Amino acid sequence: MNDLIKTKETAILIGCYLDNRNEERTRLSMEELHELADTAGVEVLDVITQNRDRVDSAWYLGTGKIDEIAQRAEELDVDVIIFNDELSPSQTRNLDKVFDCKVIDRTQLILDIFAGRAQSREGKIQVELAQYNYLLPRLAGQGKQLSRLGGGIGTRGPGETKLESDRRHIRKRISELKQQLEDTVRTRQLHRERRKKNNVFQIALVGYTNAGKSTILNKLTNANTLQEDKLFATLDPTTRQLELPSGLDVLLTDTVGFIQDLPTSLVAAFRSTLEGVKEADLILHVVDSHHPDFQVHMEVVDKILRELKAEEIPLLVVFNKADMLVEGSYLPRADESILISAMRENDLEQLLTRIESFALQSFNEMKLRVPVERGDILSLLHRDGVEMEQEFNEEEAAYLITVRVNKDNPIYGRIAPFLLDKPETVEESW
Repeated sequence: MNDLIKTKETAILIGCYLDNRNEERTRLSMEELHELADTAGVEVLDVITQNRDRVDSAWYLGTGKIDEIAQRAEELDVDVIIFNDELSPSQTRNLDKVFDCKVIDRTQLILDIFAGRAQSREGKIQVELAQYNYLLPRLAGQGKQLSRLGGGIGTRGPGETKLESDRRHIRKRISELKQQLEDTVRTRQLHRERRKKNNVFQIALVGYTNAGKSTILNKLTNANTLQEDKLFATLDPTTRQLELPSGLDVLLTDTVGFIQDLPTSLVAAFRSTLEGVKEADLILHVVDSHHPDFQVHMEVVDKILRELKAEEIPLLVVFNKADMLVEGSYLPRADESILISAMRENDLEQLLTRIESFALQSFNEMKLRVPVERGDILSLLHRDGVEMEQEFNEEEAAYLITVRVNKDNPIYGRIAPFLLDKPETVEESW
């Protein structure tokens, strides 16, 4: 009988139920690990857990359980063992000696997914930086060293070992990546400042991974952002223009989904991507209201927003996937919230109305009278992308213009002298 040909890697998932950790939270975390494995294209053949008062510092689980897992891995001929918690370098080193297959942890799995999803230059830099930061303290523990980059004279110092050389190359590469990331962050910041100056109302979509952010972005803007029922379907920020019912144009930006126990190295690496959230005029916190652990997901997102110092920005909680809820489902109260299904047109229209109410609060609607000879003012309004309606009055030889201007826009000083209801003390600002 011929052996079946494997079409994808196979795995056993390993978890630890701790006495001081909520059992339901651990169960859901293991389910999330299964989803992560599926997203990475790995077929899970078995799930093995153990109840303990604490994680074993040397083996993660007890040695008897580790031997049991090794035997099971051999029976199933799996390619990889995936642990639900981040393993220490010493744990990785010990486990590598026991198993004949690869041993990875939750962090490595997420890094692998991110590496496969990154499309932009910035995203790829962030992933590579996170990978090296994770690898550096574990280089010896994995029993693998990187090949010397370039080789040749100057590669080694006197008496320098191969492992020391690898570490030196990694540190050098980390330094290079940090510099590249700083350059891309600076460019992104300039783009954000230009949008702000150009009077554009900016909205950031945030939420736990797979909450439906990309679906909402696509439905509202007819974009083609990847939307899959998988974790981390979106990794790189995507910004699209959105026209509100009043005709006001705003910008809507999707962001990478959050996840509990996100590796520290990834939080640091992707902080620059999330910096744009701080520049938003409105944050839409999208929640998968059908998920059994949605309240924990909300707490994770709220915590990251606090860390970004974005908690003062106006926020609308969007409880998504209402079409999947059973009657009587509980949803927590929020100061500003709306229950929708991104699959229902009427719900999306209601969401647009709520977004517009926030946007219009940030704009002053003003009526101007601009003499025909002041074409520079018209050019200024057009150049800065100000929303406007205009008509020409032949008797007055002037344009009667209605504009919506963000309250913080520096253009106000230039147009104030042409307000129809201007204060008598207003003088033109140059």
